[in-house]
Amino acid sequence: MKNQGKEITPSLLERFEKELKDDKSTKIIGRTIAKNGFLASSEDTNASSRNNMTFSIEVSAGKATNQRQSGRCWLFAALNVLRQEFATKYNFKDFELSQNYNFFWDRLGRANLFLQRIVRTANEDLEDRHVQAYLSYAMDDGGEWDNAAAVIEKYGVVPNYVMPDTYNTKNTHEFDEINASLQRKYALELRKMVQDGKSDEEVEARRQEMLSDIYRLCVLAFGKPPKEFNLEFKDDKGNYQQFLGLKPKEFLDKYFDTNLDDFVELVDYPDHEYNHVYWNEMQDNVAGGYQTEYVNVDFKYLQQAIIDQLKDGHIVWFGCDVGTDSDARKRGWLDDKLYRQSELIDLDFEMDKRDRLATRQGSASHCMAITGVNLVDGQPDRWKIENSWGEKVGEAGYMTMTQSWFEKYCFQVVANKKYLPKEVLDVLETKPIKVEPWDTLF
Repeated sequence: MKNQGKEITPSLLERFEKELKDDKSTKIIGRTIAKNGFLASSEDTNASSRNNMTFSIEVSAGKATNQRQSGRCWLFAALNVLRQEFATKYNFKDFELSQNYNFFWDRLGRANLFLQRIVRTANEDLEDRHVQAYLSYAMDDGGEWDNAAAVIEKYGVVPNYVMPDTYNTKNTHEFDEINASLQRKYALELRKMVQDGKSDEEVEARRQEMLSDIYRLCVLAFGKPPKEFNLEFKDDKGNYQQFLGLKPKEFLDKYFDTNLDDFVELVDYPDHEYNHVYWNEMQDNVAGGYQTEYVNVDFKYLQQAIIDQLKDGHIVWFGCDVGTDSDARKRGWLDDKLYRQSELIDLDFEMDKRDRLATRQGSASHCMAITGVNLVDGQPDRWKIENSWGEKVGEAGYMTMTQSWFEKYCFQVVANKKYLPKEVLDVLETKPIKVEPWDTLF
């Protein structure tokens, strides 16, 4: 049987050919694009002047970290914010926290909540949209600020040398595949137990056995998290520092001044009503920990919160659509005018932020830290970014972001509540609105 779609007929093709501009300039453009591609053919040769790595306000930060082939940007950015506070306090610029340690607890915590959601929805049809959303997300290693805050607040932190990255944290694909397959298989078993009328106690006992298996898988892949360690380093003045017998949570509480309760994630999602707090339960990763909440407000509040925090010497976690209108992987330029593709091909395919979100053309695909801003007559024209793709990207791992790119493609900013005006603080007092797992706020 053939489908009933409208065909591209010979007469329609003839019309297309008549409408095709076949002048000299079109032929030249076609040859250029065919040889060099759309990006290189449309690059603005004046872009370098917009991406000057000089800033009127700049917070000193350490060497760029490297998440390698993993989706842990959200965790790297959060730990970079924390390490900057420690580095300033203890005069140790290149101090680095273990991303592996907190990622271990994230993986285990997500599995714990995943299995609970499966039990809760066991009597729903397997094709139910919620059940399918839970199953589809089983292997994802992305996250948000609240995910990082949740594992940090519950389990503390350790220096990088205490639990360094393994092959599996640098390249999460293999672990993710096994982990997802295991959890999905267990999901079917738990659903059958509930549907067969097994008692709550029997189901929970089996769920905990499954969680023990996933704990073992995490230990095999990432190593066993330390319960105690020694902190030893020479600060930037050459002074030897030694703190013995520290527990990870004790290290966080005693040596870091950051109170995670003080921070909120401001977002600019114009496809949702402003001045509300939204919560996507499927993104949560620690039972009893921080919910993944988004405070949706006008973009001006995000921008001002960043500037005020930078002025006080604090770098800022943010989420953006890094791969759009940018040369992020090489020169480290986030510049929406870098490539003039619409001009080149004479087709307008651009959309505003609301429409990009609504059509899934845009999303907060990557998290980094803002470490500087250049102000001209009090207004920002570019920003300095600390990424987690190693030192070969941009300038020793640091990038520039133009103001117009920032306004178009930044969605999320973390702010200490003391930098927020009353109208935003009032929003924080409202009850979070729960969104569906497939919402754009994800």
